Amino acid sequence: VALDRWRRRTGPRVRVWLATLGEIEALASLGTFAYENPEYAWPEVSDGPPRFDATALGHPLIGKARRVANDVTLGGDVPALVVTGSNMSGKSTMLRSVGVSTVLALAGAPVAARRLVMTPLAVRTSMRMEDSLEQGVSHFYAELKRLKMVVDSANLGERVLFLLDEVLHGTNSRERQIGAKAVVKHLLEKGAVGAVSSHDLGLSALEAESDGRVRNVHFEDLVTDGTMSFDYKLKQGVVTTANALRLMKLVGIAVAMPDD
Repeated sequence: VALDRWRRRTGPRVRVWLATLGEIEALASLGTFAYENPEYAWPEVSDGPPRFDATALGHPLIGKARRVANDVTLGGDVPALVVTGSNMSGKSTMLRSVGVSTVLALAGAPVAARRLVMTPLAVRTSMRMEDSLEQGVSHFYAELKRLKMVVDSANLGERVLFLLDEVLHGTNSRERQIGAKAVVKHLLEKGAVGAVSSHDLGLSALEAESDGRVRNVHFEDLVTDGTMSFDYKLKQGVVTTANALRLMKLVGIAVAMPDD
């Protein structure tokens, strides 16, 4: 009886209490994050055309001893990047670094960079898609649904930062190129900025087709005395190396190399 009286008297306030505790915990977490990483930069966020301009950007979940930083600029004359590169070379990590840094900056936290200048942006991604037996959804259809969410956000007038990892890799090369190009061009027409990663070098044609508004960049693998390594440094242009067959040989799958 006493508990029921307490619920009637106090119950309506509990939701506010929990929300307040949640906000305090979030602020404490951001404060701790800033305290533990004094070398991180406080982002400069201001109004203006969509922009993300980072110097020495890294991913905060990679330790300082292993983290490799890169300069990433989206906006102005070059609002989008097409990122090509070998397997494990750093394409997805770069996209995630941009996304998590944007979220941290807009939450009021420092970022793993030397400097970040940006405008408020709505992060919209298509990454790590999964199929669903229960819902009868294939990997490709799951990606299409996510891409529609990205496009819908831009159509509603939001200042979108799009990050599309291995875009449309669930279909054949011809349709992938047609579909991916159409999505990127539409997003640019709506004023969005962002980056697309892909193994399909055909998407590099976007640079010419967009009059340079899309720029090709890449990561690559290094082979020294038969040993493969990565420097994780972002370079200009289209990748000229590939490592899928070498990786197959490294894990013990017999495959003939083109130069064998």
